[in-house]
Amino acid sequence: MKQNKDELPLISEEERVKRIESSSILVGKAVFNSILITLVSFAPILFLEGQENKLFTPLVLTKTFAMIGSALVAIFLVPVLMAMLLKGKMRSEKKHPVSRFFLWLYDPVIRLCLAWKKTTIALSVLLVVASIPLIMKVGSEFMPPLDEGSLLFMPVTMPDISNSEIKRIMQVQDKLIKSVPEVENVLGKAGRANTATDNAPISMIETIVLLKPQAQWRKGMTKNKLIDELNSKLQIPGVVNGWTQPIINRINMLSTGIRTDVGVKIYGQNLDTINVLSQALKKGLVGVAGVKDLYVEPIVGGKYVEIKIKKEEIGRYGLSVDDVNMVIESSIGGMNITTTIEGRQRFSVNARFAQDFRSNIEQLKGLLVTSNVGPIPLSAVADISIAEGPPMINSENAMLRGTLLFNIRERDMGSTVNDAKKALESQIQKLPKGYFIEWSGQYENQVRAEKRLKVLMPIVLIIITIILYFTFHTFREVLIVLSSVPIALVGGVYSLYFFHVNFSVAVAVGFIALFGVAVETGVLMLVYLNNSLFNRVKKNEQANKPIQNEDIEEAIYEGAALRLRPKLMTVFVDIIGLLPVLLATGTGSDVMKPIAIPFVFGLVTSTLFVLIVLPVLYALVREYELKKNRKLVIAEFSD
Repeated sequence: MKQNKDELPLISEEERVKRIESSSILVGKAVFNSILITLVSFAPILFLEGQENKLFTPLVLTKTFAMIGSALVAIFLVPVLMAMLLKGKMRSEKKHPVSRFFLWLYDPVIRLCLAWKKTTIALSVLLVVASIPLIMKVGSEFMPPLDEGSLLFMPVTMPDISNSEIKRIMQVQDKLIKSVPEVENVLGKAGRANTATDNAPISMIETIVLLKPQAQWRKGMTKNKLIDELNSKLQIPGVVNGWTQPIINRINMLSTGIRTDVGVKIYGQNLDTINVLSQALKKGLVGVAGVKDLYVEPIVGGKYVEIKIKKEEIGRYGLSVDDVNMVIESSIGGMNITTTIEGRQRFSVNARFAQDFRSNIEQLKGLLVTSNVGPIPLSAVADISIAEGPPMINSENAMLRGTLLFNIRERDMGSTVNDAKKALESQIQKLPKGYFIEWSGQYENQVRAEKRLKVLMPIVLIIITIILYFTFHTFREVLIVLSSVPIALVGGVYSLYFFHVNFSVAVAVGFIALFGVAVETGVLMLVYLNNSLFNRVKKNEQANKPIQNEDIEEAIYEGAALRLRPKLMTVFVDIIGLLPVLLATGTGSDVMKPIAIPFVFGLVTSTLFVLIVLPVLYALVREYELKKNRKLVIAEFSD
């Protein structure tokens, strides 16, 4: 029977199984260590804290268990299936139509780069150096902002505002908001809800603005433009506007106690001093780019009815302090007089004077107190006046606290806070003794996550270096593999700059995933190059022929080119798997895209490095070794 030139010659069953076994041993250790490196690279995410841990831990655990399963399948099941199913006539890798196409593209490139090794290395270094200015221009934030499809309008007015006035202001605001075409519905709330977890004062309004789908918005309208338009319509004297979103507002308040993106907490011992410092810091932040909705949380200006009992007078009427306090409590504050039972329900009955009898100071002064000489006005035994005091006293860590609040729009958080710190630097240095400030809000979370990653990433890098050393048994190969990391990260950095994505915890997760895959592909390429060069050296030794630079280049070409298809397949699967995330437009896509963008584009540069620069770098190292030692020492990787 005539043998087709595109097919490999038939081999015996014993030889076929032997080749499958040797091939499995060749890549088995590398695959296992590569997956182990990928799993270790994800470890820092598991040690994050707060909301970033809760958000990304399920992602890491899912990927971890999936990769453990894939490792078991690749090492134990795939060789068995190959022995059972991989039979009959097989085509040479060079004759495979897919491989032939990619080899047609790859062959002239790799041969040109092997001929110009130092130039290739210099260009790759230049690519890394050119990314440094871009890194400096990339902004930073804690987490990418999630578009919730709604807005939360949180205006604050004077602490002594009346119920009727705050209701009127809220109704006016709701009508103005509803007049904007992009608004679907408006629902406002003044004061606190019927729950102990809501400590909002009557002077703070919370208005949820439900927006229509963006397809129904006016042409060219964006969320920031919409906020600016609404804010310009809602300029009311005595009211400070604030804009955020419902979900992130609750998360901020629960995690940091700050209802805006960033807050400056001022700690001290005296509320009046804290208020003066807060107002001075506010003036320092006016004009800082990105700072919006600047507002000092009021700690003075509250109005109280102050009743001081005249102890020298109550004795004349045969009254005690408790007698007067009982009248004040029952008539103004109200007191429980009985409990009514209706079926299985119990209701307390509270009695106090009607609103018409206690609506102003003069009426309070006229409240009657029963004495030994008959009813007398309350003003006869007590001084009644309006006094100012703190509307709410906030304390933290046993210290009084004031807060300067602001949101950030049209700029990244890191740059805005850095400029704000510079603007306040001179004032902070002049703070009185016993007073200090603390930056809080989303920025507090960002700093916490960055500190944790700075500690964990070097530890992970050391562990990965140890794993690579046990894989190759020489630091030379370890350094060659790790050299792929900067090139891979460069692709991610360029993508952040051109897609206008700020660095955040989500982006860090994408870079961590990229780091693992870059090292994994580098390990597999180096295994193929080592194996190809080992076979060439062994062949030359059997022929008593000395190894030359040309032999090294040819062996490296064979190791790189003949395994081109599986390496590209690995990268294409990763990229195709993330395409739905890159192309997504629904709710949540703005959080997931920052993970996918640096990963996908970093994979592109990482693949180019592994296919082009890594073989060139390996050739340079081996040629230097041959020049220095007159021979090459290569351990057989499959042993």
